Amino acid sequence: MNPLRRTFLNGFGAAGALSISITTGLLKPWEALAAEWNKSAFEALTMTDALKSVGGAGATESKDIQIKAPDHAENGAAVQLEVTSKIAGTTSLAIFVEKNPRPLIADCEFSNGAEPYIFFRTKMGESSRIRVLARAGGKTYFATKEVSVTSSGC
Repeated sequence: MNPLRRTFLNGFGAAGALSISITTGLLKPWEALAAEWNKSAFEALTMTDALKSVGGAGATESKDIQIKAPDHAENGAAVQLEVTSKIAGTTSLAIFVEKNPRPLIADCEFSNGAEPYIFFRTKMGESSRIRVLARAGGKTYFATKEVSVTSSGC
């Protein structure tokens, strides 16, 4: 048998099984790829509005939230951030850059005992304070770090 024909038939069979699974509702890819998100928080133009939208207005400061970021970032287009929460039972972390046009840059949920740890790069328009909110046990905690930016990234 021709190997190209065999590969085509295998692929065609897999595609057929996948389409049947989606049509019957056994597989729902849109639920896995499109998680619920807080549209008003991500579209907020001020820090106050963004904090209200995620429920962080009455947060208390905590030393158990660690923010690793450079004190001085040469290029605001790619500022590396590493955030860890040592607060037991942390269910989410929200990260804000106070002077960005839209302050909320990430809001991550953790479940099933996942370690509350985030590592990513973000843009910063100017020198600003980074604020991290952690939710644990029905309470909200925060930590901040000042980052000086030499050249704007926004």
